[in-house]
Amino acid sequence: MTAETASKQAVSTTEQVSTVGVIGGGIMGTGIAEVSARAGCDVVICEVTQAYADGALARVRKSFARAEKSGKMSPADREAAESRVRAVTDIADLADRDLVVEAVIEDEAEKIAIFQALGKVARPDALLTSNTSSIPIMKLAAVTPQPQRVIGMHFFNPVPMLRLVELVPSLLTSAETLARAEAFCGGQLNKHIVHCKDRAGFVVNALLVPYLLAAIRMVESGFASAAEVDTGMVDGCNHPMGPLALCDLIGLDTIQFVAQSLYSEFKEPLYAPPSLLMRMVEAGLVGRKAGHGFFDYPAHK
Repeated sequence: MTAETASKQAVSTTEQVSTVGVIGGGIMGTGIAEVSARAGCDVVICEVTQAYADGALARVRKSFARAEKSGKMSPADREAAESRVRAVTDIADLADRDLVVEAVIEDEAEKIAIFQALGKVARPDALLTSNTSSIPIMKLAAVTPQPQRVIGMHFFNPVPMLRLVELVPSLLTSAETLARAEAFCGGQLNKHIVHCKDRAGFVVNALLVPYLLAAIRMVESGFASAAEVDTGMVDGCNHPMGPLALCDLIGLDTIQFVAQSLYSEFKEPLYAPPSLLMRMVEAGLVGRKAGHGFFDYPAHK
């Protein structure tokens, strides 16, 4: 039996998640909200202001509209999915959720503060999960009253299109929590699951980030231009996207956060963020979401 088959079968023996909370209404948060709503869950997105909450709902509805236009959703399915998503500004409104996914920026202090708050308001049996791409889960679990119910649930951008999820239990995550997370991701969301040890970067970013940083260093040293680096990897290695365009898609600020987390844990020079990366983040040249990064994206301003 494959891991995916086992996860799907687990849905029949593990109580399904019917209510989901998502903290953070950015690209990742709204993507997680979208796939959860399409799977039939009632979804609440929590943001810090009403303006951000309204923006998150607008992003979800825009994505549903694209799915309908492309034929991936019927008008009735789109309308039903939209009705299952709402946005709030008070974390206490997540008190009734079966599962909560934290999906804010890759900042350890902010994530810890959120898990401290979640520990006070979430149901005792709720799954508390983080979409962190690099921060060890134990650091987040340790600030909650029930660390056994905390697990890493790392999705990939764009969430509706990419099927991978990294599941990351800490040393204290219970077997029941892991089984419920597997059932939700593998069964209800129909995602492919990779199980990871709780160490910075997990599997994908521990491999990916040094590659991206090497591409940045190549531009920084004047060895090749951004366009030449990306052309080399797309046309020479058949990659679907060059490393620097991928940096722009992920966000250079996120790349910097992940690199800092990896370097903090392993002290390996290949994980250290290059000076060019730090200067670009300081300048606000963080990629597609800003309209500028290694390349220009006027339509994304």
